[in-house]
Amino acid sequence: MTRLLLSLMAIAWGAITPPSPDGGVAATPPMRIVSTSPSITESLFALDLGARVVGVSNFCRYPPDVLSLPKVGSYLRPDTEVIARLRPDLVLINAGPHQAERQLTSLGLRAITLSPGSLASVYSTIHAIGEAAGVSARADALVSDIRNALDRVHKAASSRPRKRVLVIVGRRTGTLSDLVAVGRRSYLGELIDVAGGVNVLSGEQLPEYPRISMETVIRLAPDVVVDAGDMADTPESRRRRQPETEKMWQRESAIAAVRANAVHIVTSDAFVTPGPRVVEVAETLASWLHGIRGR
Repeated sequence: MTRLLLSLMAIAWGAITPPSPDGGVAATPPMRIVSTSPSITESLFALDLGARVVGVSNFCRYPPDVLSLPKVGSYLRPDTEVIARLRPDLVLINAGPHQAERQLTSLGLRAITLSPGSLASVYSTIHAIGEAAGVSARADALVSDIRNALDRVHKAASSRPRKRVLVIVGRRTGTLSDLVAVGRRSYLGELIDVAGGVNVLSGEQLPEYPRISMETVIRLAPDVVVDAGDMADTPESRRRRQPETEKMWQRESAIAAVRANAVHIVTSDAFVTPGPRVVEVAETLASWLHGIRGR
């Protein structure tokens, strides 16, 4: 489909947002919003904007309301043709190796690129969504609630001995090879600290998600291992695979965490979604590390 045809479609559907007198976007709150990533989608629903969401990414599964919404591709490859057909007046795009914002803007569609990743960017993303959707006060309140909840978790864990933690977020399916772990600069690395742990991969020079071997895991000697390596699958398949994943780790008796029965297999995709559920992740980590119960 040509760009000209897409432009005509956007005009016909009234999808073009009229400019404001100062040349910016009109102040009318958007009523048809498309999200291209789970973290953005979850932020929209946490801001009570779910009723305005008309399209989400292929990987958006929470809250359950999104399962029946039209899918617009992945966060790495948003499908701009599908997005245009949904007649959005606001498209929220996850930063990535694509030209989605430029393509959508050329069609007269209002598009904003966001970069959730660190805790700071979780907050800035919520603020940006709130401003774009006309609910800035609501965004301020949500960010304040998240900060306060994380502060409570940190305070509860601060008096406990800090445990050495390794979080795995990727591996070859059905094996413990090609491991992708969490470095200190990831939001999960920050949440380990909030929950009273020490990331065993805290080197300044390490990337956000370093690749490591099982030999490295043994050498690092974590007290606790969190395995979120099946997150590309559906929640149902993760739960089905959980017993086998546990057995794989139990065979690695050279690892201190295995001997201490402190390997936790993650089935909730909250662990790989840097959005409002970071509180749930911090509380879960604090429970695994120190037996601290949440709210």
